[in-house]
Amino acid sequence: MNEKNLTSLSGYVLLLIALILLGVAAYGIAADAVALGIISFLISIIIMSGLAVINPKEAVVTTFFGDYTGTMKQTGLRWVNPLYRKRKISLRARNLNGQTLKVNDKTGNPIEIAAVVVWQVADSAKALFEVDDYHMFVQIQSEAAVRHLASTCAYDNMEDEDATVTLRDSTGQINVLLEQELNERLERAGVDILEARISHLAYAPEIAGAMLQRQQASAVVSARKLIVEGAVGMVEMALARLAEKDVVTLDEERKAAMVSNLLVVLCGEKSVSPVVNAGTLYN
Repeated sequence: MNEKNLTSLSGYVLLLIALILLGVAAYGIAADAVALGIISFLISIIIMSGLAVINPKEAVVTTFFGDYTGTMKQTGLRWVNPLYRKRKISLRARNLNGQTLKVNDKTGNPIEIAAVVVWQVADSAKALFEVDDYHMFVQIQSEAAVRHLASTCAYDNMEDEDATVTLRDSTGQINVLLEQELNERLERAGVDILEARISHLAYAPEIAGAMLQRQQASAVVSARKLIVEGAVGMVEMALARLAEKDVVTLDEERKAAMVSNLLVVLCGEKSVSPVVNAGTLYN
């Protein structure tokens, strides 16, 4: 069922007529014209029952004995058939701050994840008639979408080196995927997703300590790798400059010793105390 517009009349003139009829009813009762008073009062009540006040970003969905007749979106005081049943629905944007969910990512690691979703009703007929409670529908489907997304993506590349999209490193792409899945799930309820973002992402407490140590170890290895690469470059440069300037001639054994000493100095975590050799290179 899709939304359709309902033509309505301006309610200000009809409100004035209803007020005049109320005055006539009061006059009829006071003047002992009971029939005139009762008829005027009933007509006034019928007219007023067809009035509806519509605020900005609001809609009124009308039904006639169970049949959907249309949706009024014109703001102000409007009037329709008094026999129509009228239900208001908000078209404003709303926030859904999802609860923190504990799920397993693609590699099976338990993680905690939560999302913030900005949504609004785009089709009032679907929102009211296609689902039982569109507020609850949005909440449950949002949680289901977050769970499904977390189960199809790895937390980071440490767990899946071949992954092109991860929960931690691909925030922009993850948000796009989440928006797409939510729009697919909530289209039935006539709801549009304006924005969806991951608001919380962390390893579950039972593995958080181990994963932190793993990340720290990975950072140490990466730093050591960079230090070693730099040290090897400096040793190569030192040997090349010594050979170029013909400062000293070293055989292979002394070159190996020099390389070993330089690498110890450059790669060591602590300061190295130099030892002065007062003799020859071979003593």
